[in-house]
Amino acid sequence: MADIVIIGGHGKVALRLERLLSERGDRVSAVIRNPDHADDVAATGATPVVADVEVLDVDGLVGLISGADAVVWSAGAGGGAPARTMAVDRDAAIRAMAAAERAGVRRFVMVSYFDSPDRSVPADNPFRHYAEAKADADEHLATTGLAWTILGPGRLTDDPGTGTIDTGAAASGPVSRDDVAAVAAAALADERSVGRTIRFTAGGTPIADAVAAG
Repeated sequence: MADIVIIGGHGKVALRLERLLSERGDRVSAVIRNPDHADDVAATGATPVVADVEVLDVDGLVGLISGADAVVWSAGAGGGAPARTMAVDRDAAIRAMAAAERAGVRRFVMVSYFDSPDRSVPADNPFRHYAEAKADADEHLATTGLAWTILGPGRLTDDPGTGTIDTGAAASGPVSRDDVAAVAAAALADERSVGRTIRFTAGGTPIADAVAAG
């Protein structure tokens, strides 16, 4: 049994992950900004914690995660204004890493996307700010002393999960949110995922085997 804090707890992947972790016996705290989402989180078996990570400083984030065994970063600005994308997807994520180090929370799992880090997106492309924010956050995580894993799923779908993925795909492709949550749960339980960026799409390899492979 582990104590796990999920930041961005009302996201579609996060809600699925909360249910998986709760069902296997972990104690899950899900950080959400909107108190109206608390019932959705509680229905998964997780404990909702209302806090706005966009404005919390490192000390405030330490207070959220102290005593946890692991942090999962699944928050994002959701494609909003460029300034807010940088504030959440980059700056708040990096503050959460600093907070984890200060609080002695060793394990940190980042939910990213298949092509990160990607600094080739043209400046006039609306996706540029998100790509830059995620690249900065992912690259920073790899320089910390945390036991980190970065998850790089392909294009997310709401198809039912298959329990299998492909970690050898040369390009991004579809993968279900169910399977992304299952990969995150497997990574949290398997030390062999530490220090790895796991890029994946839908495929035929059982998730536990894919996560265990070095």
